[in-house]
Amino acid sequence: PLLMLLKISFQKSSVNTAFAGVSNYVRVLTNDAFISATKNTVTFALLAVPLAIVLSLLLAILLNSGLPGKSFFRSVLLNPMTVPVASIVLIWQVFFSYNGVLNGWLYDLLGLNPTDWLKSEYAQGVILLLFLWKNLGYNMVLFLAALGNIPQEILESAKMDGAGAVKRFFSIKLHYLNSTIFFVGIMSLVNSFKIFREVYLLTGDYPYENLYMLQHFMNNAFTHLDYSKLSAGAIIMCIVMVVILGVLFFFETKTDSEVEE
Repeated sequence: PLLMLLKISFQKSSVNTAFAGVSNYVRVLTNDAFISATKNTVTFALLAVPLAIVLSLLLAILLNSGLPGKSFFRSVLLNPMTVPVASIVLIWQVFFSYNGVLNGWLYDLLGLNPTDWLKSEYAQGVILLLFLWKNLGYNMVLFLAALGNIPQEILESAKMDGAGAVKRFFSIKLHYLNSTIFFVGIMSLVNSFKIFREVYLLTGDYPYENLYMLQHFMNNAFTHLDYSKLSAGAIIMCIVMVVILGVLFFFETKTDSEVEE
C-alpha cells in the first residue's frame, strides 16, 4: 500500500497515470490549509506530549509514595479509558458549549458573558484538556510499573549516603525511567495525532482555525477525491514521522547505554 501511495503521488490523478513530477508535493507544501493544519498539529503535539509525560509521572510518583486511598485515585484516573468516544464528546459539549455548564458557572460566580469555547481562541486548550483527561491514567499505570521495578537496594544505599528524595529521583530513578518515558512519549505522540476523532465529532469538517489538524486536511482531500494531493500529503507526513521517531530512538538508545554503564 505504501508503494502504491508513492506511485499515485507522482501521477496527475488516481485514474490519469501520466507522470506529474513533484507537482503534487508542491501543491501540498504551498497549500494554505496544509500549512495551517501542520502548524496546529505540531503546536498541539508540542503542548500535549510533554504535559502527558510530566503530569502522569508526577501522579505516579504521588501514588507510589504511600498516598492514602491510592487504589481509589488510580481507579478514578483510569476511568476515562473506559468511556466511549461518543460519551466523551457529549460530556465536552455539555460543559463547553455556548449554553454549557462552564459558562453558567462563570456567569453565576463572576458575571462573565458566555463564550463558545470550541469556536474561540481557547478551543485548542479545551481539546488539550480532553486529551490529558483521557490519556493520563494509562500513562500513570506505565510509570507506576516502572517505579516498582527500580532496584530498592540502590535507592537505600543512596539514602544511607545522604542523598535526598530529589537527588535520588534525578540521579537514580530518572535513569531507570528512560525507556518508559520514551514509550509514553511515543504513545502520547500517536494519540495526539488521533485527537482528530474527538475534534471532528465536536466541530465537524471545518472547525475553528486553531483546531484544523492534518487529519482534517487529509479527510477533506479524500472527500473531494483529490487522491494525488492526498497521497503526496501522506508521504510527507510519513517522512516527518519517521524522522521524529528516528531522533527519539537515537536518544533513547544513547540514554539506555548510559544506564547500563
